[in-house]
Amino acid sequence: MRVSVIGLGKLGSPLAAVIAHRGHTVVGVDRNREFVRRINEGRAPVEEPGLQPMIDGCRGRLSATTDVREAVAATELTHVIVPTPSGPDGRFSLKYVLEAMAPIGAALREKSSFHVVSLTSTVMPGHTQGRVLPALEEASGRKCGVDFGLCYNPEFIALGNVIEGLLHPDFLLIGESDARSGQVLVDFYATICGAATKAARMSFVNAELTKLSVNTFVTTKISYANMLAQVCEKLPGADVDVVTSALGLDTRIGKKYLRGALGYGGPCFPRDNVAFAALAREVGSPATLAEATDSLNRAQLDRLERLVRLRLPSGGTVGILGLSYKPATSVVEESQSLELARRLGEDGLRVVVHDPLAMDTARVILGEKVAYAASKDECAKAADVLVVATPCEEFRGLDPASVRPGATVIDCWRLLPAGFTDPQRYILLGKGP
Repeated sequence: MRVSVIGLGKLGSPLAAVIAHRGHTVVGVDRNREFVRRINEGRAPVEEPGLQPMIDGCRGRLSATTDVREAVAATELTHVIVPTPSGPDGRFSLKYVLEAMAPIGAALREKSSFHVVSLTSTVMPGHTQGRVLPALEEASGRKCGVDFGLCYNPEFIALGNVIEGLLHPDFLLIGESDARSGQVLVDFYATICGAATKAARMSFVNAELTKLSVNTFVTTKISYANMLAQVCEKLPGADVDVVTSALGLDTRIGKKYLRGALGYGGPCFPRDNVAFAALAREVGSPATLAEATDSLNRAQLDRLERLVRLRLPSGGTVGILGLSYKPATSVVEESQSLELARRLGEDGLRVVVHDPLAMDTARVILGEKVAYAASKDECAKAADVLVVATPCEEFRGLDPASVRPGATVIDCWRLLPAGFTDPQRYILLGKGP
């Protein structure tokens, strides 16, 4: 199949590579000429584990252009995966989506074959039917469901694991303008992730609501585990890992995302939860649970900051291991550890940081407010209070001898080896005294 992917960012580039990897011919589109050049040179435009080897293996089937109209004209299926930034009220902007509809529509106007447009970007419930579809019909002069098809097909993908998530999703979510268009996507995904993958097909509004609901439910689960961790810290002998391991055995609950530690971050979870609350308020329905989840999440950073300040000697240095919002990515968006470094640095405290992948992206935000260590050991040696803020595998190998004598270690994820034993100096979030 000939497929176009509009938007070659953190998710678009891996999506284009995976589709080409499965034997389809793919034309990627982006207004960023550097991204286009990199794709055409066989280089990954973004950093994602496994992306470069996958691009290496699909030479001749993957190309890129800055011309949306040209790409749509040359293909049969178009995935739109452009940014939908959050506004001040938490709702998602359609600015870039609607900008893409004009050249897509212009290409559809000239096509005689049935073409399916699949919107992957997250949008507010009601927007695909109420705003995207009319924009596409107006630009094309064609009728949706008759001359072309439109689907809402968001992904549930974690950065650092995008390729695995695309190849082996839990399920496919498809909001469809008509049964024919939905079936085109089902048949297409059978070639990507196998015919056995479950597909939930529904109307646009139900699919839009499902997308927000999935992430809102997951964030609620994370915040519950974090609340439980705080309770455990007050009870002698209590251990959040023991409790959540047992909770996860209940099939009504499950073990995923049930690990008390720091709050969630990243480009999806925080904003989807806030958007769900904004939607609930807009329709006059209580948003109590979503609002409480967001409040609990923000409180995790506040309590960690208080603990750091309590343990920090006058004139001391805070070391922070991990700046990305999760391991195996350079993305620092909504990262609680990055925000901790920013707060402390802006308050005039000495802060030294290290992250395996996110140093460059963090430096753009933190600037000279903090110092940057070349390794985990260098960071540990400089710190009077050392915070292990991200569960990166390489931090498991931290040598107790590299920690400054008398320093306090705050292990947010209970990650460090057995050599860290002094309960007065080695603090594990989620464990009681």
